[in-house]
Order: sequence, then structure tokens, then C-alpha cells
Amino acid sequence: MNSIYSLQERLDRIPRLSLCQTPTPLEHLPRLSATLKHELFIKRDDGIGPGLGGNKTRKLEYLLADAKHKGARKVVTFGGLHSNHARLTAAAATQLGLEVHLFYFEPRPSRLEGNLLLNHLLGAKMHFVPFGGGGGMSIEASNRLVRLLAFATVGPNYFIPVGGHCCIGALGYTRAAMELTEQARSQGVERAKVILAAGTGSTLAGLLAGFSLLRSPMRLLAIDVGKLWKGFPASIAHLAGEICAYLNEPFDFEPAKIPLLEATYVGPGYAQPFPPANAAIRFLARQEGILLDPVYTGKAFAGMLDLIEKGALGKDEPLIFLHTGGLPSLFAYDLG
Repeated sequence: MNSIYSLQERLDRIPRLSLCQTPTPLEHLPRLSATLKHELFIKRDDGIGPGLGGNKTRKLEYLLADAKHKGARKVVTFGGLHSNHARLTAAAATQLGLEVHLFYFEPRPSRLEGNLLLNHLLGAKMHFVPFGGGGGMSIEASNRLVRLLAFATVGPNYFIPVGGHCCIGALGYTRAAMELTEQARSQGVERAKVILAAGTGSTLAGLLAGFSLLRSPMRLLAIDVGKLWKGFPASIAHLAGEICAYLNEPFDFEPAKIPLLEATYVGPGYAQPFPPANAAIRFLARQEGILLDPVYTGKAFAGMLDLIEKGALGKDEPLIFLHTGGLPSLFAYDLG
């Protein structure tokens, strides 16, 4: 039951739309590897899907298939002002002829930039509700609150939790775990550590479930970029367990053992400028011609660079950085 073929067979029974071309490339970073004296690879999920793309497309393939199956006409989700998930939901749902509503819990900016500008161009209806709450809430509590608000505001809808943080959405990265396992094996780095940004943790949960079901030797380290959620490791552990149970192979995940580094590389807070992240963006761009973003991947990459310098990631262990996208945010910040 632990082979890639067995897991793929189970996943193939679940309705899924085709919104992107996979597999995405797993690229060696030769100049960066030589500079850092550490073998580095990058998994390019940044360009997949509509509306300038990104990793949330993998989740939306399952979520929007479920929405269509249930006959939804309106789709609702929410996030921070620079949410890539909200922008990708707007693009993918619009392709399917669905009405899109996006909720934000901050005042409407005087100027729409980055992802907000793209949402406007895509015709999404954006709701700015500056109630000033949400800090210190769990992901689950935030989802319940917005689900109630959305029903009262827009009527019946298909609700997508923040970041696609639910079992159906996270299946996109359980599938991606198979893809990455095969690629890493073919390139001789099947024992690599995978580094990624953690915003809502659903990408981490999907990969954790997938690697566990595959009994993969690959390991994970997620770097928190938001300092957003109460009980964050417990939410991720619960979701990973829910995915495995849904696929008929239960696993228990302990919150204390979730491979998540919280708060260390967040800077002042979610989507707030962090000089090491800006430096990391410039560094990778000038080394390899690859662009990160200041909200998610820039902070995670900065964390990885710092951990390499401190010797915290070993010397001989290959590293794979999961590039989850976020290009539009580059145009909303002054990176100096």
C-alpha cells in the first residue's frame, strides 16, 4: 500500500480538474550550490496555473472540481491583502464561469497593487471588512467566522478555507509528493530535505501526508512566514492525519513533531518588510535569474540561507527549495 502507484490509484478516484501542466521542473542550482558549498535544487511550482500562477493551483484542481460537482455558482475565499491563493482562486474560478468573492479584513487600500490589481482585472468581487480581529485565532476559527459572514453577505456559495487549508485542497500536495519523490530519485537526491514557506500550512500537511504514505526518505522543513495562527502545529498535524484517513491509510501526527520553524524569520509580521528577505530575493536573482517574492518565498529562502550558514542543515544533505510563487507581490513593495 506504500508505493507511488498505489497512492496514485487512490488519488485518481477523487474528482480533479486539469488547471496546470505537471510535473513542474526540479532544477539544480549550480552557481548557488558552488557559492554556498551546499547542493541546492529548486522545485518550480511558481509558474503553474492561470493568473500568473503559483502553488495553490494544485489545491484548486480538487477544490473547484468539488465546487462544480456540487453545482456551485459562487465561490468564496479569504486571505491577506497579498494572498496568492485569493488571486489564483479568482483566475481559476473565472475560467469556469463562477462568480468569485474575496474577503479581506483590512481597509481597502487607496491604490490596488500586486495581487489586488490582478483580482480587479479578473472581475473578482473584493470585500474589505476592517474589523481588526483575527489575531491569535486558529485557522479553524477564522474559517468558521468567514464562512458565516460570507453566507450572510453573498448567499449560498462554495466556501474555500484560507489558503485551501482543508483535506480536499491539501490533496494537491499529496499528489505533488509522488511527483517530487520520482523526480528526486531520478536525480539521485531521494534523501534530500525539502524547504518551503508555511502560510496556512496546507502545502506542508499535504506533503507530510504524501511522504508518510510513500514511506519516503525525504524530509521536510517549513518556515513560518506569518506568525498568524494560534496552535499552528496542531492544525497541520490534524490536517495531515485527516488526509491519510481520507485515503484509507490512517496515520497519527504529533504536533510537537511537525517540521515547522515558527516566528524566527517572519520579521515584523505577515507581509511586512523583512530586510533579510529582500537580500535573499536579490541574491537568488543575481545568482540564478530566479525571482522570489517578499511575502512568502523570500522569507523562507532567507531562513534557509541563514540555517545553511549556521550549519543547521548539515553539510552533505541536498536541499530542495519549493518555489510556491508570488511574483505579483514584487510589484507592490520597495525592495531597496
